[in-house]
Amino acid sequence: IVVVVTTTFFIYPIIYKLYNKLLKTSFELLESNTNILKSLGSAIAKRDSDTNSHNYRVTILSVKLAEKIGLNKSQIRSLIKGAFLHDIGKIGISDTILLKPGKLTHAEFEIMKQHVVLGVEIVQYSDWLKDAVDVIRYHHEKVDGTGYVSGIKDKDIPINAKIFAIADVFDALTSKRPYKKSFSFETSMEIIKEGCGTHFDPELVKNFEQIAETLYTEIRTLADEQQLNKQLDLLVNKYFMMDF
Repeated sequence: IVVVVTTTFFIYPIIYKLYNKLLKTSFELLESNTNILKSLGSAIAKRDSDTNSHNYRVTILSVKLAEKIGLNKSQIRSLIKGAFLHDIGKIGISDTILLKPGKLTHAEFEIMKQHVVLGVEIVQYSDWLKDAVDVIRYHHEKVDGTGYVSGIKDKDIPINAKIFAIADVFDALTSKRPYKKSFSFETSMEIIKEGCGTHFDPELVKNFEQIAETLYTEIRTLADEQQLNKQLDLLVNKYFMMDF
């Protein structure tokens, strides 16, 4: 017993020091990965003549809806990655199509659809980003099967993709774009509800209705990209760094 206690006394400080060093390294690696996530999102935002604000907003909206329905921590981590990188495949779409001010032709739209496939190809080489694929691959699918590119429907669509679809469309409706003015909250919600059972999962829309107005008000108070970034950092800390 004396030998064990004595050995433990001398070894414990060494183990504790090594543990702290490992913890610090893991934290730095995670911080580096989340910074890469933001950098990739920023790259596509600039490529698409947009700002990071859209990525921040749809990620915040998606996470809040995921929390409302009780998704677990692992699912929400995947959702954050997918939401922020949902359009990363647009990097591979030509400027003539991506930046076209008017309506796309049928042929051009078919090419635009390929940003989903390209996005999956980009993230699949990163073990840390692989779980973003559900959102990237399926965020344009619809519950009635009329979406693209897979044409899957209802329960075949991953839950994270269903959640993100609502957040993405809601943000598009309530935001000003070069080709449209922002719609009011009431009009936007009417459009979302009209999509129940066709575009969106009805149960998710029901849950979104319960938090949408509060979220809309909160996000509108985040006037600039910097404030949105701080809000996103809180979510990243909550779901990626809370174990450290």
